[in-house]
Amino acid sequence: MLLTCSLASLNAFGQGVPQTQLPRITLNAGMHLIQAQVAQDFEQRQIGLMWRKEMPQNEGMLFIFEQAAVQCFWMRNTLLPLTAAFVADDGTIVNLADMKPQSDESHCSKKPVRFVLEMNQGWFAKRNIQAGYKLSGPSFSK
Repeated sequence: MLLTCSLASLNAFGQGVPQTQLPRITLNAGMHLIQAQVAQDFEQRQIGLMWRKEMPQNEGMLFIFEQAAVQCFWMRNTLLPLTAAFVADDGTIVNLADMKPQSDESHCSKKPVRFVLEMNQGWFAKRNIQAGYKLSGPSFSK
């Protein structure tokens, strides 16, 4: 079964098929609700938002890592312009990075984090959400 799942993920990665069957959680950015798909294992994080042609305005993807580290993201095979919020354990945004579609340019957290939230580019800016802003939700410690 594990081999089948791995092959299915690699098949999606190689053939341009977006992953759609991820768990979802609701996060809060003040009065704004975010419906986030959760990528919590290696394969889910590798594929991320690749191959998506659109994403609703208040949706995103929360990447969860096992331990805090400097996390770096790129946009290979990602068709949408995105902003990555690098988030501390308590939900505080450490830094934001706008990322261009289909680019191998690396965007990294300014300090070790376990969470990265990707949203459509401009989502944070339109709501005046910047580094230091605190998100809340079931993944973050109080």
